[in-house]
Amino acid sequence: MNDKTWVDFKAIKSAVSMEMMLARYNVNGLGRKNDELRGRCPIHQGEGKDTFHVNVSKNVFNCFSCKKRGNILDFVAAMEKCSVRDAAVKIGEWFSVDGTDKKEGSAVFEKVAATPVEDGPDALINKPLSFQLKGIDHGHPYLKERGLTAETIEMFGVGFFSGKGSMSGRVVIPIHNQHGELLAYAGRAIDGAEPRYKLPAGFHKSLELYSLHRAIQGGRDMVVVVEGFFDCMKVASAGFPAVALVGSSISVHQELLLAKNFERAWIMMDGDKAGVDASREILPRLAQRMFARLAELPDGKQPDGMTEDELRNLLSGK
Repeated sequence: MNDKTWVDFKAIKSAVSMEMMLARYNVNGLGRKNDELRGRCPIHQGEGKDTFHVNVSKNVFNCFSCKKRGNILDFVAAMEKCSVRDAAVKIGEWFSVDGTDKKEGSAVFEKVAATPVEDGPDALINKPLSFQLKGIDHGHPYLKERGLTAETIEMFGVGFFSGKGSMSGRVVIPIHNQHGELLAYAGRAIDGAEPRYKLPAGFHKSLELYSLHRAIQGGRDMVVVVEGFFDCMKVASAGFPAVALVGSSISVHQELLLAKNFERAWIMMDGDKAGVDASREILPRLAQRMFARLAELPDGKQPDGMTEDELRNLLSGK
């Protein structure tokens, strides 16, 4: 650590929240009640399931077991086993906060988008690809079987890839960031191979909302939040701005992206037990940031298995 690096503690504490820092360290599963998060302590990894408390409005934490407490600087110092000053420098570099002398090449983020990732302190962003897959078959029979129209296929760029590489023999789905930059391809197996969906190594899905750039183009009034790629395509083809979490859980970063870009969110998880449980977790979290409500599906149903008319009837008037 460079001892000559100038640090503005106040600027760092005002720019970075405890929630952002928890997500950076991939601290999941904390229960929320009003402004307080509670759960197992990530510092000492104890067995107590309710010893670690975070007050998100005051931006402080306290563990009643290991006795660590304080603000984000104290938290990072405890996690990294370093001084508070060194913790401040780390945070400034991770989030490019004005108030620190940044290292050359540090990633730059909008404050609302500054976010942690799933695996590693330095992997802060999904970088745009420097290539595009060639020879994608947009007329493959599988796409028709999934109920996709030619217009929807063209809009989302989905198709079968028979070339070389990790996505060979799969239906590939281009994934873009909110600015429309191509970040990765997801591959959907069509022959029963596992995994059913494949994502590139090092891609952090918790940092993105699938098809966010298209949903933004559709207006910032409302958005429908679904689980999967094909759910998103079907809802969009029915005429509604839609994004997919690519799973049944939501990250802090995804919450921030939704709240930043839309006034209202309609949560439409699958109609199975996992989807119902996910809705119960996502709704109260998202409702603290924006207007949010559920668009509940019939038992066992999922958006991509419904007709466009069924989706319109479900979402109309909500």
